[in-house]
Amino acid sequence: MWHSLFLKILLDKAQATKRDVSSLKKALVTGEALSHELRELFKQQGINTLQAYASADVGLIGYETIADDGLIIAEDLIVEIVRPGSLTPVADGEIGEVVITSFNTDYPLIRFATGDLSAIKPGQSACGRTNMRIQGWLGRADQTTKIKGMFVHPQQIERIRLSVKGIKKMRLVVKLQDHQDKMQLLCEYDQDQSELTKLELTGVLLDNLKQYTKLNGSVELVELGSLADDGKVIDDQRVIG
Repeated sequence: MWHSLFLKILLDKAQATKRDVSSLKKALVTGEALSHELRELFKQQGINTLQAYASADVGLIGYETIADDGLIIAEDLIVEIVRPGSLTPVADGEIGEVVITSFNTDYPLIRFATGDLSAIKPGQSACGRTNMRIQGWLGRADQTTKIKGMFVHPQQIERIRLSVKGIKKMRLVVKLQDHQDKMQLLCEYDQDQSELTKLELTGVLLDNLKQYTKLNGSVELVELGSLADDGKVIDDQRVIG
């Protein structure tokens, strides 16, 4: 089992030194997501390549099959996809953080947050395996950023969301305006579940934003489903340098 870039380095070195590596027919790579470009490059050189998803703490978490239909979860694990900054499961297909439970008697882990983003892939794999599948590695869940010299964490944004009823999803957008950090809290708002008017809710959220982050910002209530499903809780859009 190799890192995909290590395999490419090996093949490049073989080509540079005119070494015959035609005996390499199959590869299982891990360590980072296997890009489409690298997979095609390996295929052109006669190597059928699949990837595994693993971590030092857990070991094997999931693996591809020849069906190329997501990563099948190892059968001795319980995997959840939760909203970053919380332990609240998201809906199937929604992007969130991968959380692992392993009952390994030598090294048990209960709801271990990997820091990786993925999403549950519903249905059964085309290869016939029936265990749970995820889409693969879709980024990192740790979106901590520094605003006006203060660290802001996804957990703080989740506390704000839970502080009132009627808010389904939040995203803190950070921009640079006139050389100053500006933050805006976008909130998906379900009026049927809220006990406050829009004006009252906005005021409460502004107060809670300052309480939990120690920073001033703005709040905008947006329609349900309007925030992209990409797992982002903090979207730092500042371009520095």
